[in-house]
Amino acid sequence: MATLTETDPPPPLPPSPLSPTAATSPTPPTKKPRRGRLVPYWLLLPGILWLIVFFALPMIYQASTSVQTGSLEEGYKVTWHFATYWDALSEYWPQFLRSVLYAGSATILCLLLGYPLAYLIAFRAGRWRNLILILVIAPFFTSFLIRTLAWKTILADGGPVVGALDALHVLDVTNWLGMTAGDRVLATPLAVVCGLTYNFLPFMILPLYTSLERIDGRLHEAAGDLYATPFTTFRKVTFPLSMPGVVSGTLLTFIPASGDYVNADLLGSTDTRMVGNVIQTQFLRILDYPTAAALSFILMAAILIMVTLYIRKSGTEDLV
Repeated sequence: MATLTETDPPPPLPPSPLSPTAATSPTPPTKKPRRGRLVPYWLLLPGILWLIVFFALPMIYQASTSVQTGSLEEGYKVTWHFATYWDALSEYWPQFLRSVLYAGSATILCLLLGYPLAYLIAFRAGRWRNLILILVIAPFFTSFLIRTLAWKTILADGGPVVGALDALHVLDVTNWLGMTAGDRVLATPLAVVCGLTYNFLPFMILPLYTSLERIDGRLHEAAGDLYATPFTTFRKVTFPLSMPGVVSGTLLTFIPASGDYVNADLLGSTDTRMVGNVIQTQFLRILDYPTAAALSFILMAAILIMVTLYIRKSGTEDLV
């Protein structure tokens, strides 16, 4: 056995756990089990299947229908007849324009009516907040059709609403704008816009309330400490911070309103038909399936273009 002498160097010590060498020494990576890596994809599988069955496949079927030719008796065949799109657009462009006008008017009215109410719920409601929220969503417990039919009674000729509008000379202004005709409100554009506004107002209020509730109240106090007036505080602090809710609410209102046909059918007339009414007629009455499918795709493309431009203009690209 070798012995250490006084001139021999001491043997090296093992590295300490706290030494830099031990701290920087690479540790072998732990490999995740294959089953654990597949768990997120298995969780997404039901949603993906739902989208494929109820969205992708119907879209593909309607796309093929839009380029078919034939008749119901002889049958339809895919002949790649893209001229159906141009024929549908050239014939029904007034209904497209009317749909955008009515949906845009209803969206603006929903914003003007819904923002003050959402502001009240978020900052001033106090213990009444939950009750007001329940009242906002309470119409959803009633059928959409019944709610629309109720407006036929509200706007009936000779009723109190029409009488009040006539006494306040509001009908004179709406007649000048072409929204009403004489002393009638039913079967006019104003009735359709009122129905759209009422039915889709909760879709505007709820996103606005969610966005306003997230605003820190200390920001309002800081604006007051800097001698900002309430209007300046709203213009510089509250409204810019609530823009995600404004954009979400306007999209949730405008998109379904532009394709709606129930309000125009029950509250309007033949002069207030929207593109949704045309699509319904082509599908269920005339049975011209290619034209109906082409109109559906044109409407979807127009909405996508308008929504994209609107989101980019408003500076809220993070929503998409």
